[in-house]
Amino acid sequence: MGIFGAIDAAASGMTAERLRLDVISNNIANVNTTRTTEGGPYQRQFVVFEPRPNSGEFAKLMSRQMQMNGVQLNGVKVTGIRKDDSPPRMIYEPGHPDADADGYVKMPNINIITEMVDMMTASRAYEANVTAVNVAKSMMLKALEIGK
Repeated sequence: MGIFGAIDAAASGMTAERLRLDVISNNIANVNTTRTTEGGPYQRQFVVFEPRPNSGEFAKLMSRQMQMNGVQLNGVKVTGIRKDDSPPRMIYEPGHPDADADGYVKMPNINIITEMVDMMTASRAYEANVTAVNVAKSMMLKALEIGK
């Protein structure tokens, strides 16, 4: 891991959490969308992360050492945005244009409380990564002052 490894790992987390916030916002915006171009109600989406692979010999050596201690320093990458396959919520609303013969409307499988909790955790994770970048930057500045 080079001198900018900590910043790179934190920046990858910031990028991933930003995308997660965008997807959560999209879910909240479509909480009442009963008709999509694919047909049926909007389906909740979520972001899938995985650890980034190591690069460079020193990074591999440090990663092996850290993995023995249970720490991963490589950062994260987004592998995709997936749809939640849980069934839609059924709401009895006979006057709705998308109601079936029994008067039930298929609503998106979005729980607004879950989305808000996910939004708060993503926001806090983003803030933690910003703090990590600032600490790494501060450490680099202090290291430069040693030579004075």
